[in-house]
Amino acid sequence: MIKKILAFSFALFSAIAAFSQESKFTTEEIAVSTMLNGTLYKPEKASKKTDLIILIAGSGPTDRDGNQPGASSNSLKFLAEGLAKKEYAVYSFDKRVIAEIKSGNLDESKSNFDIQIQDVKDIVSYFKAKKQFRKIIIAGHSEGSLIGMNAATANTDAFISLAGAGRPIDEVLVEQIGKRAPMLKEETAKSLELLKKGETFESKNPMLAGLFRKSVQPYMISWLKHNPQEEIKKLAIPILIINGTKDIQVSVQDAELLHKANPKSELVLIENMNHIFKEIKGDETENMQSYTNPDLPVMPELIEKITIFLKKV
Repeated sequence: MIKKILAFSFALFSAIAAFSQESKFTTEEIAVSTMLNGTLYKPEKASKKTDLIILIAGSGPTDRDGNQPGASSNSLKFLAEGLAKKEYAVYSFDKRVIAEIKSGNLDESKSNFDIQIQDVKDIVSYFKAKKQFRKIIIAGHSEGSLIGMNAATANTDAFISLAGAGRPIDEVLVEQIGKRAPMLKEETAKSLELLKKGETFESKNPMLAGLFRKSVQPYMISWLKHNPQEEIKKLAIPILIINGTKDIQVSVQDAELLHKANPKSELVLIENMNHIFKEIKGDETENMQSYTNPDLPVMPELIEKITIFLKKV
């Protein structure tokens, strides 16, 4: 009995010790402007030698935690917390569309891809002026990857692409729709060709009305002007490209195309990781269910690979 008590006590002590060794962090709400609100995750022992990661969310009304209406995964929240525990500061922010929705002033027709690029540049300038951190790293998820590589300027020390497309968005959309609804592939391609020319149109197919609604076409026109392979070529800073093998939105091929476009980059493929950084061991049903599971953690390997990369920056 004494041996069992001693064994239990040792196990309990080890667990407490391990927990206490894990770095703690604080969070602070910071508004860079009236349209850009976010959370700064800061290690408890942060100093001017601490590096800052600016985390950019993916497409649509995705908030600072990586969540959208009807799809809460906390992917960006868990990523930010994991990096903060590794002694990195992280600023994860709501894109301006969130502020527009909250204020009731959303006008899709005035949305523009280039405005989001400028928003990230403004965030970099804001923290650069504070002289609070040693280095500033941009990390963009999905659409945020293309925004981030465009925003990475002389004020930025490194860039991380997280499940970022390696092809122009029209190629990605045609492929995705071709897989899900082959009968719509040709019409989708023709519609995107018009948008690439800067022409708007009236979508008469109810199955494509949501994707090509009139109000969103100006945004798509501005988005289609940016080719991720061409943009990443311009970067002369350290680059990390990460993709998961279970990503059903952005393929491993896309990550490889980005790496090929800038061979000095580092490519990391994480086995069984999906688009929102969760581990998927089963089929596509399990993959889809993860998008609405706010308690499922992100893969520890993701945090590890980012940490290893940043130590070399």
